[in-house]
Amino acid sequence: MSDGGAPVDRPPGRPAPASPLAVRMRPATLDEVVGQQHLLQQGSPMRRLVEGSGAASVILYGPPGTGKTTLASLISQSTGRRFEALSALSAGVKEVRAVIDVARRAAAHGDQTVLFIDEVHRFSKTQQDALLSAVENRVVLLVAATTENPSFSVVAPLLSRSLILQLQPLTPDDIRAVVRRAVEDPRGLGGAVEVTEDAVDLLVQLSAGDARRALTALEVAAEAGERVTVETIEQSLDKAAVRYDRDGDQHYDVVSAFIKSVRGSDVDAALHYLSRMLVAGEDPRFLARRLMILASEDIGMADPTALLTAVAAAQTVQLIGMPEAQLTLAHATVHLATAPKSNAVTTALGAAMGDIRAGKAGMVPPHLRDGHYSGAQKLGNAVGYRYAHDHPDGVVPQQYPPDELVGTDYYRPTARGAEREIAGRLERLRAIIRKKR
Repeated sequence: MSDGGAPVDRPPGRPAPASPLAVRMRPATLDEVVGQQHLLQQGSPMRRLVEGSGAASVILYGPPGTGKTTLASLISQSTGRRFEALSALSAGVKEVRAVIDVARRAAAHGDQTVLFIDEVHRFSKTQQDALLSAVENRVVLLVAATTENPSFSVVAPLLSRSLILQLQPLTPDDIRAVVRRAVEDPRGLGGAVEVTEDAVDLLVQLSAGDARRALTALEVAAEAGERVTVETIEQSLDKAAVRYDRDGDQHYDVVSAFIKSVRGSDVDAALHYLSRMLVAGEDPRFLARRLMILASEDIGMADPTALLTAVAAAQTVQLIGMPEAQLTLAHATVHLATAPKSNAVTTALGAAMGDIRAGKAGMVPPHLRDGHYSGAQKLGNAVGYRYAHDHPDGVVPQQYPPDELVGTDYYRPTARGAEREIAGRLERLRAIIRKKR
């Protein structure tokens, strides 16, 4: 089902003939809803709301074009409640309070108000707090829509007063049904335009589960003539839009998949996610920073050159900018994805910091303390320190850690990449250093 993207200050009802196709095709009844059947089963909270028997406010969380605005409209239409809508992009605390004041006066006459807030995650804490009393006292039935995880973007008091209902991306079959209905329905193209099966398949592919995107692409292609083909669609669109919200869940999901693909040594998946972010306009400096972190966290000494490549990529991004820096980011991604992996540096640091937090700090051995100030030797500082360079091998038996940590191994190199050689050398070094004098 389609969100439709209607201006949120328009009350529910029949859209104007000049409205976008996605708006005209918004389901007017539950029977027209496509997808989200997990939310619309008999007796479910959402179905009760739409049928007028539910009273709980809801936060609809899901990707764009999956039906959040549709469900809000259906809740209002089917119950005969008043409908008010605000967009978090343009409304402030003043507008929120004004709507609540009107709703309170309506409630005094027995009329409940459905308040739909689009992109509620963009509301500040103060704006969200302004809703609390009205929601708690049921002055308004809040239906809020967000593409971001509400656990991170909505204040806890508002979360506790609302049901969180997660919408899923529409399936290819869902999108196909939406497109075909738009072609035939009088509210849509009314059968005046022929759309080939290959064209429908392309629209499904371009949609990425977003019905609004599919309908927008169909509408643009239909403006070119009475027959929509693959060629028509390709000529009508400069490029397929990439569903990737730089400020929302898609941002974090795609970045997460990128990092995990590099860590997992799947260079092809890593390049896919890198390209997805670049096409969407992600800040290349952000990507370079993530690669630098990964070089130490997931590769470390298994390939000491990985960090050098990541740092060079970050510097190149700063020096030459986009679009040329795309090549450098791809270069670094390929290097890091194909490099041998080790988290030994990460686990070593974690173990050492864990001991510090557990109180295993201990006193610095006297022979390692600073001996450069007057009176230091009288305190025993630096007395007996052995200068490593005085030994032909540059290594001498000597205690370096505090007494409590003598013999503790933090760094445990793997047998992968350069760490295979480091492991043998480290074993010899520890044997010399820890040898009893």
